[in-house]
Amino acid sequence: MTAITSRHHPIVKQFRAAARGDGAILLDGWHLLTDAAAAGLAVQTVAISGPLSGDAHTLVSRLGVNGAQVFEVSASVLKALSPVDSPTGVVALAQPPSVPPESLLSPPPALVLAGIGIQDPGNAGAMIRSAAAAGATGVLVDETTADPWGWKALRASMGSTFHIPVVRSRTPIAALQDWRARRITVVAAVPRGGTPIYALDMTRPLVVLMGGEGPGLPPDALAVADEFVTIPMTGAIESLNVAAAAAVLLYEARRQRAR
Repeated sequence: MTAITSRHHPIVKQFRAAARGDGAILLDGWHLLTDAAAAGLAVQTVAISGPLSGDAHTLVSRLGVNGAQVFEVSASVLKALSPVDSPTGVVALAQPPSVPPESLLSPPPALVLAGIGIQDPGNAGAMIRSAAAAGATGVLVDETTADPWGWKALRASMGSTFHIPVVRSRTPIAALQDWRARRITVVAAVPRGGTPIYALDMTRPLVVLMGGEGPGLPPDALAVADEFVTIPMTGAIESLNVAAAAAVLLYEARRQRAR
């Protein structure tokens, strides 16, 4: 294991580039690193600081055998490598997986969460976490959505991104049109005027389409929808947070499908 005590070491630039979303996935903390390894991601670089527990030592040893470079770094170097205020002893770099869009549809009946223009990484990660927990078959987002593999979104997803197919697409509208042609219903969530959530059949193959914070869905996304759905609200509340709305819709789908 190579020791690094200088904040000017070349790997510092690699980790800072990853934190900006340039190339590799940045994994901060033992929880994310463990989940990424369990999901089979190719971990390339691991930097550790401080003593290791038995489980952590076993994990790091296994990653080293599988080809990861492992470095022991000082506390100051770890702080330079990690984008968080209080690093938890390990940061790592991994290759993002290649996920074919087709995998989002299996097993049938498909239940895909699609996001257009979700700009907050915390919301993007929370939506993926809800999708995984509710049994969705996959998540599709466009390129204006926060990178689901960015470190902030990964932390918000609590590692769920490793356990459900997630695709960030340059052409999400084309994907939705293709799925419609294959008899998968695209339902757009709108704040008012749609079918009330409990009156909508969510047992069929379905894409639940969510818009960004504030502006909602753009016209081209609304145009591709087969139907519209609205979550009933009382009082003066006009809309829910997009991550909360996605969770409500997905769990209604789960309730209907369990029935």
